[in-house]
Amino acid sequence: MRISFSTMSIGGAALSAMSGLALSQVVAPPPPAASTAMQAAVYDPQQFPMIRGEIERLTLTARGDIDGVILKDGTEVKTSPELSTQIAFVLKPGDRVTVHGLRAAALPLVRAVSITDEMTHRTVTDSEGSMPMNPPPLPGPPPPAFGASRETSGRVRMALHGPQGEVNGVLLESGTILRFPPDQAAQLASAIQPRQTVVAEGITVTNSLGTVVDVQQFGPSRDRMVAVGPPLPPPDDRGPAGPRRRPPPPPGAPLTPPPPAGLAPAPGALPPPPPPEG
Repeated sequence: MRISFSTMSIGGAALSAMSGLALSQVVAPPPPAASTAMQAAVYDPQQFPMIRGEIERLTLTARGDIDGVILKDGTEVKTSPELSTQIAFVLKPGDRVTVHGLRAAALPLVRAVSITDEMTHRTVTDSEGSMPMNPPPLPGPPPPAFGASRETSGRVRMALHGPQGEVNGVLLESGTILRFPPDQAAQLASAIQPRQTVVAEGITVTNSLGTVVDVQQFGPSRDRMVAVGPPLPPPDDRGPAGPRRRPPPPPGAPLTPPPPAGLAPAPGALPPPPPPEG
C-alpha cells in the first residue's frame, strides 16, 4: 500500500498538536500541605495556671460575638472574638470547664488560652498564641450598626472588662449586656456600680446568645443621661496618613521666624521681609 507524502504530513501535524494539547493539560502538582506544627498553638496551654468552674453565661461584644464566659463564682473569662463560632458549638451555660490562662492580679478576671469542656473533652484553643502578651489594638472606627436603637434600663450586676482589665461594659441583673468604649468608663464610674439603676440607649442586638446594647447615651435616669462617644484617637500628633501638618501662618506673617537677637541667619536662609508700611 502506498501512502502519499501529504497524508503523512497531515498525520504528523495532528500528532504534534495532540501532544502539545496533552502537555498543556497536565495538572499542576498540589501545593504542599500546611505543617501541623504551624497550625498548632504556639504556647502549650498546660503551662498556664488552671481554674475550674461552671459556666453561668456567655458574654458578647457590641456586635453580638462571644468574647468570653462568666463562671458561677463570678470569674470573668476572656476569649478572642475570633473564637466566637467555635465557642458557640463547644460551650454552653451549665457546662463544667477547665480554663488555662493568665489571672489578673486584682480582678476576678482570666485571659484564657484554652477552655475545655469536662464532659465532652472538647477544647477551644487560641491557636495564634497572642492572647497573653499583646497589648490591645489602637481604637478604630466604630463597627456598622446591626440592630435598632432602643432604650434599656435595669440594675447593674457587675462590670465587664477587656483583656487588659479595662472596663468596657456592664452586665445587668436581667442578663442584658451594655457595652461602651473603655475611655468612657471614668465619666460613668459612679453609675456602673453594682445594684445601681441605669438607663441606656443604643444599638441593640438580640440573638440566641442574649441581648447586647452598643451604648450611645447612659445615665442613672432618663433625665440625667450623657452621650457616650466612640473611642478617642491615640493621644499623639499622628493621623491616619502620618504626622498632622501644622496650620498655615496667618496672612502677613513671615514664612520663617527671624533669628534671635545677636545671631546671624543661617547660610542660605531668606532675609526677613521688610516691615509693612504704615
